[in-house]
Amino acid sequence: MDVTLHLAQDPEADELLGRSPLAALVGMLLDQQVPMEWAFKGPSTIARRMGSDDLDAAAIAVMDPEAFAALLSEKPAVHRYPGSMAKRIQQLCQYLVEHYDGDAEAVWRDTGSGRELLTALQELPGFGKQKAQIFLALLGKQLGVRPTGWREAAGSYGEAKSYRSVADITGPESLAKVRAHKQEMKAAAKAAKTPPGR
Repeated sequence: MDVTLHLAQDPEADELLGRSPLAALVGMLLDQQVPMEWAFKGPSTIARRMGSDDLDAAAIAVMDPEAFAALLSEKPAVHRYPGSMAKRIQQLCQYLVEHYDGDAEAVWRDTGSGRELLTALQELPGFGKQKAQIFLALLGKQLGVRPTGWREAAGSYGEAKSYRSVADITGPESLAKVRAHKQEMKAAAKAAKTPPGR
C-alpha cells in the first residue's frame, strides 16, 4: 500500500493514510460525529504523540487505557469524544493482534471475494455494515484492493463516481461533491421526519 490519499486534506496525514493500513482503518473508525478531515488527521496525530511515524497495533493494544485516552485528549483533541474513541481504537488494535498478528493489511490481503472481505471488515470492532461498505469501496477505488465482486459487496458506495463517501474523495472538488450529497441525505431524512401539513 503506497498511494496518496486526500482524506485529511493535510499532506503529512494523507501520506500516512496511503502507506499504513492501520492508519487507514483507524481514520475510518474515527470518521463519525466529526468532520471527515478531522477524523482522518487523527492517525497522524496519534502516531506523532506516540513518538513514531506510523501506528503499531501491538503497542496501542497494550497501552494503559487511561494514558492512551489522555494522549487522544491533548489539545487539539483527536476527536470530539476522545475517551470513547481511545477505547474503540484499542479494541480494534487488540482484535487485530489477536486475529491478524497485528497486521492490519492481513484483513484484506488474501480475501477471495468482496463478500468475504465485507464480512471480515464487519467483524472489526467499531465497524458496522455501512462503515465496512465505505471502507471496502475505499480499498477498491483508491487502494487497488479489488477482490471479485467488491463493487457489489460495497453496495451503492462501490458505484463508480457516486460521490457518496470518503471512498470517492480524491481532492477538493470531489470533497465538495461528497459534502453536497451528505447534505441532501440529511435534508431528505429531516423531511421524512416532518409530519405532513407543516
